Amino acid sequence: MTVRTRIAPSPTGDPHVGTAYIALFNLCFARLHGGQFVLRIEDTDRQRSTAESENMILDSLRWLGLEWDEGPDIGGPHGPYRQSERGAIYARHAERLLESGHAFKCYRTSEELDALREERKAAGLHLALKPQDLALDPEEQRQREAEGYPYVIRMQVPSEGVCIVQDMLRGQIEVDWAQVDAQILMKSDGMPTYHLANVVDDHLMGITHVLRGEEWINSAPKHQLLYEYFGWSMPELCHMPLLRNPDKSKLSKRKNPTSINYYRRMGFLPQAVTNYLGRMGWSMPDDREKFSLDEMMAHFDLQRVSLGGPVFDLDKLSWLNGVYIREDLDDAALLQALREWAFNEAYVGQILPQIRPRITTLSDAMPLAGHFFAGLPEVSEKSFDDVNLERETLVALLQFLVWRLEAIARWEKDELLDQVKLLAGHFELKMKAFLAPVFIAVTGSSHSTSVLDAMTILGSDVTRARLRQAIEVLGGVSKKQAKRLEKQYREL
Repeated sequence: MTVRTRIAPSPTGDPHVGTAYIALFNLCFARLHGGQFVLRIEDTDRQRSTAESENMILDSLRWLGLEWDEGPDIGGPHGPYRQSERGAIYARHAERLLESGHAFKCYRTSEELDALREERKAAGLHLALKPQDLALDPEEQRQREAEGYPYVIRMQVPSEGVCIVQDMLRGQIEVDWAQVDAQILMKSDGMPTYHLANVVDDHLMGITHVLRGEEWINSAPKHQLLYEYFGWSMPELCHMPLLRNPDKSKLSKRKNPTSINYYRRMGFLPQAVTNYLGRMGWSMPDDREKFSLDEMMAHFDLQRVSLGGPVFDLDKLSWLNGVYIREDLDDAALLQALREWAFNEAYVGQILPQIRPRITTLSDAMPLAGHFFAGLPEVSEKSFDDVNLERETLVALLQFLVWRLEAIARWEKDELLDQVKLLAGHFELKMKAFLAPVFIAVTGSSHSTSVLDAMTILGSDVTRARLRQAIEVLGGVSKKQAKRLEKQYREL
């Protein structure tokens, strides 16, 4: 048997360090066994999936040195490797489940589903909806079918008993079937959900081992059941521990920069980031901190993975990155790294039009453009003293902007301008007054290049990190304040 593993990211935003973490372990496991590593794009969310996000995922994984044997960009014998191009395959398999009685058409409306859940909650019952809960009166079912009502295809699931899932790290995992709902397999728009597409693709692509995050443990019974329904052998499962914030909560962009793009733009070396991700819940036999990707693959042992939630500590990553710079880069290599990082033609070419109208001598350039070549600017409470806004309003303004910027699909100047206009109207401020604190947070100064142009060039990750830093130096947002602000934000 040839070992085959995969990573299957969704192109719905910035490339996440958690994706790289899982990709790294899948790659190492495959290489240890002389196997193959596959990259598949799970883009069934047609509203949020973008080609830009897919390209960023491929680029960032390659930047980290994580190369795949088959994928949407290089092809392979099991393509296509984008789920959006495999619709007919999923439709055939969904029909097969309907014909065998292992799935059913559900004509329930969203309002009816909400009502069912509320009824069950009020009665103190489990909230998982079973086929019998969703069943309509036979006459109503026939009428809706005859009238062409929209429907989804759901899987049949047991109501009682326990599902036992075998895990390579955790042994036997028991999940009560009462907690497993009749999962939607095909949406009303004809697109598959993750659950059907994942199982069908893993089987057809010959995946033998699935290393994925532990958040998928509760989905394992559904996947195991689908393999049984199709009569297929299930790949071996391994649920990796989730990356954690220092407070042990799940790693999230609201508490930590999570995009690979952020670490790249901040000047971290790819080999240091890959090394650090390898230390997330795993260790070399000699427990050394610093090791290359090749060394990790040569010594990889899945049983050395610790199930305790690994903490993603930015200070520790920064320390390791410094070790790499000092030990691995001589002057020539450091100069080359600096050129590749920020002093390259493509990046500088974006900055020159911003500073050209403002300089009289070349020495004017760096004071004007310094923030483009920095990490987080040096700002303090005093930096905002000249902003004519109450402190509470100032924090709310910056926090609302962070939330708006987290939600936009296209990081382009016109989109950023739209968000600023919307929020300026909400706070009843002129654009100049609204942008004053944003200017300081993003550039570290009240006098520099256009802040919207700066945000566009710096990118989403660095911009949001700088805004979050400003919020923290202004006192931060307590849990009580966050609830109040979120309520106000929802009213926008």
